[in-house]
Amino acid sequence: MSRHPLFLPLVVVGGLIFGFGLGFSHMARPEVVIDFLTFEDFGLLFVMFGGSIVAGLAFWTLSSTGGSAPLTGRPYARRLKSFDKNVLIGGSVFGVGWGLSGICPGAAYASLGVGNWPIIYALAGMFVGAYLQGVWRSEPAADAAAVPSDD
Repeated sequence: MSRHPLFLPLVVVGGLIFGFGLGFSHMARPEVVIDFLTFEDFGLLFVMFGGSIVAGLAFWTLSSTGGSAPLTGRPYARRLKSFDKNVLIGGSVFGVGWGLSGICPGAAYASLGVGNWPIIYALAGMFVGAYLQGVWRSEPAADAAAVPSDD
């Protein structure tokens, strides 16, 4: 699949704009996120709402024009994922990690840009956790071997 030559530079520019927005709105500061999680400051809610509106309009526009995703080449469409125990457990683990570190993964990188160097421990934990989950999911299920066959 060939991409437009400006694809990667536009991804970098988009990331820079996203990071600048997080830093400008102070959402890259863990104390602001913790204040949101403890219901003391609802500024993060307005930032997330504004981002959701922009993203929603972009996806709606792209799907109505027949555009396709630059990474996969597939047309934009709703992808419905069933709600199962993995979604519930993964969301819970993500939420606990977010609450303990005071920052979500996207804002953690922006937090480095505003000088929050201790967040590197949370970033390392995110990478280790993602790696361990990948290893765990790639192992064959132990109970699948224990199931007798009909032979």
